Amino acid sequence: MWTGDHNPSKGTQNPEIEIVGNDPPSAGNSGPMNKRKSAHFNIPETVTKDDEAYVEITLDVRDDSVAVHSVKTEDPEISFLAKGLEKRASLGSTVIHNASSRIKQVSQELKRLASITTRRPPQGRFDRTKSAASHALKSLKFIVDGNEGWSAVEGRFDNLTSSTNGLLPRSLFGECIGMNKESKEFAVELFDALGRRRGITGDSINKTELKEFWDQIADQSFDSRLQTFFDMVDKDADGRITEEEVKEIIALSASANKLSTIQKQADEYAALIMEELDPDNCGYVLIENLEMLLLQAPSHSVRGDSKILSQMISQKLKPTKRNLIVRFFRGLNYFFVDNWKRIWVIALWVGVMAGLFAWKFIQYKNRAAYDVMGYCVSMAKGGAETLKLNMALILMPVCRNTITWVRNKTGLGVVVPFDDNLNFHKVIAVGIVIGVGIHGIYHLACDFPRLISASSDTYEPMIQYFGKQPTTYWHFVKSFEGISGIIMIVLMAIAFTLATPWFRRSKIKLPKPLNKLTGFNAFWYTHHLFIIVYGLLIAHGIQLYLSKEWYKKTTWMYLAIPVTLYACERLIRVLRSSIKPAKIQKVTVYPGNVLALHMSKPQGFKYKSGQCMFVNCAAVSPFEWHPFSITSAPNEDHLSVHIRTLGDWTRQLKTVFSQVCQPPPNGKSGLLRADYMQGENNPNFPKVLIDGPYGTPTQDYKKYDVVLLVGLGIGATPLISVVKDIMSNIKAGHEEEEKSLENGSGSGRRSSNNFKTKRAYFYWVTREQGSFDWFKGIMNEVAEMDNEGVIEMHNYCTSVYEEGDARSALITMLQSLNHAKNGVDVVSGTRVKCHFAKPNWRNVYKRIAVNHTNSRIGVFYCGIPALTKELRQLALDFSRKTSTKFDFHKENF
Repeated sequence: MWTGDHNPSKGTQNPEIEIVGNDPPSAGNSGPMNKRKSAHFNIPETVTKDDEAYVEITLDVRDDSVAVHSVKTEDPEISFLAKGLEKRASLGSTVIHNASSRIKQVSQELKRLASITTRRPPQGRFDRTKSAASHALKSLKFIVDGNEGWSAVEGRFDNLTSSTNGLLPRSLFGECIGMNKESKEFAVELFDALGRRRGITGDSINKTELKEFWDQIADQSFDSRLQTFFDMVDKDADGRITEEEVKEIIALSASANKLSTIQKQADEYAALIMEELDPDNCGYVLIENLEMLLLQAPSHSVRGDSKILSQMISQKLKPTKRNLIVRFFRGLNYFFVDNWKRIWVIALWVGVMAGLFAWKFIQYKNRAAYDVMGYCVSMAKGGAETLKLNMALILMPVCRNTITWVRNKTGLGVVVPFDDNLNFHKVIAVGIVIGVGIHGIYHLACDFPRLISASSDTYEPMIQYFGKQPTTYWHFVKSFEGISGIIMIVLMAIAFTLATPWFRRSKIKLPKPLNKLTGFNAFWYTHHLFIIVYGLLIAHGIQLYLSKEWYKKTTWMYLAIPVTLYACERLIRVLRSSIKPAKIQKVTVYPGNVLALHMSKPQGFKYKSGQCMFVNCAAVSPFEWHPFSITSAPNEDHLSVHIRTLGDWTRQLKTVFSQVCQPPPNGKSGLLRADYMQGENNPNFPKVLIDGPYGTPTQDYKKYDVVLLVGLGIGATPLISVVKDIMSNIKAGHEEEEKSLENGSGSGRRSSNNFKTKRAYFYWVTREQGSFDWFKGIMNEVAEMDNEGVIEMHNYCTSVYEEGDARSALITMLQSLNHAKNGVDVVSGTRVKCHFAKPNWRNVYKRIAVNHTNSRIGVFYCGIPALTKELRQLALDFSRKTSTKFDFHKENF
């Protein structure tokens, strides 16, 4: 007999352990010192009622380890909870010397497990041993990071109570335990529930009481968390939850997750939960019913992966330790492979600039001016030559019609990074700044002082260029060359400064009236100062000091073709928009400050999914044109754009269109609409001009068999057009197959429809529930018609706490119940189930890599720049270390 040690401090006696036999070695555990020991643990009488209950543990004893082989008990719930003991790893050699103490610990743990099941579960209680419940058992977490520990909570308590005599107010409880400010109401309800359990009725607690609260909410056991959540709902502490209490907790959860629609429908959803949990119409539900609902709620499922392949990919993606030199060259190789298009274009540009600079430097080194001004004149003229080139080149990346035509009609996209046109525009702008700096500094700080201080004999060869020798700086400043140069520098400085993200995106807050210098309007108008700059630049180049022959004044030669091309582009925009007017058919103002414009498609307006067009509204500004992604599909008979109010121009546009819209009769949808219909009461829409279409990275999605579409907020607009286009092509292909079979002209294969994309993954991440109204129709259409699973839709609402958080637990229940009953998601209002919080992008890539080995995936992202780096890096990592290649394309706004 082995008897456990008695611990007086516990007040109880450890159960008795009895060896019941030695099993001989088996094939699975053969060895010279390998024995199997079985022991019975008698559960104390305080736990059992009828027969003497026991727990039998079988151990595998080897030379250097003791491992738990099996655990058997008459109580199925204890058996389930004790199964984790079987999964413990083999113990080290020190454990064999302390086997009796380890078995004692096992017995104590089993005793604790037995103590929480003193009563048998009621008939019908959900079986936790089912694998489907394993995910739900991790739910109902009340704190974001339980590992933060009591010490951090204690530190916040001391800071928050420094002026309250050591008492923590109820209103600061959430902040003290680590909940964010948005969950203040939820934290207050949690405080009340914990207080009711302990008979605390005041509005403040001391540190000892806070420690008790913390121990309960930090308890990782599901039963403890379930009881806490139940107590939050059960406000009268009678052990029963009524429909009114369910309604209150639904409203609270919806508020914590910023789900206004669910708040408004709390009555409907409370009735739905009661219908599920109280089928006998008792008027209340018990904790067992709530547990069953939690454990039965299915988690979001995705298509099955190969676990082995997934593990192999995970292993490959782990960083490996290599020699520093090897890592450097490997990284350098990756850099060249990933950026070779950009590299050769930049290298060509730098090479041409260096050649021009060197040519002009040597040319002036051999002229008489060099004897007076030295290398200063050569440096100034070399900088001027690069400046001419860059002032010509900077117009080319913004000639959108030309770029779109070249992109669509030629194969240059294979070697030229057209998607980087605006980045190249910015790089050239940096080159202009450098050229202006070299040219201006060497003239002002070197050339002119030397001319002023030169001796009469030395200056004599310069008389034919500068006239009588000047004695002051004013001689150069007051000349046309000096005045025009200064004006150009000032205008370019203004335009460059207000084009920076800090000013253009209003990241800098300036006091009135200087706040007019921030925003898109300031950037747009000041950028057009370059019309004056180009005029002055040509005149400045004609009035050169050191060149009198016309053919040596080359500034106009550099600018002639680019300026003419850009002028033609602007003329085409004006003519095309006026000749082919767009007639507004429907306007909708959605929650989330989004304006949707549906307009007629001008004759001959042909575009590809993912492309954009420019929009002008004279009622806002007769001169401004702004680009927006086209959200309609090419085969539709109308054009549509969805415009979010992110700046002053879009804000005014929404205002002028909202004035002609009317709310719906029932007043429940929160939308403002206006439709153009035949009759006398048609709304008087503001006039809108459009120009386009223009090419974007997204239009190239058809090159790939599989695409990953990622939209952040309003960035989903070009991707929605792609989704529509894929659906249209799928339907067209099916129709063609049917006709082919009917006519007996083929085997049903698609002949003329050579659409390449066969699989699409669409991920839309937004922080506002109302955003899903923007594209509700297309999401429902995909869910209903995509029987082959070509388009996999994933909606994410980041305002909702991740699955497992107690603040979103009830939303998860509602989502499962409502989708099962009505086929509609409670968050998105569509047939597509919504996920909570942010996606794990690494897992997204891994799943696609597992499902599409040896494939090339087109990744198309549209949204703010913040996510670009992560998605691009993951595409590179998976392309380098797996057989699946990811080509990343992005559009930022």
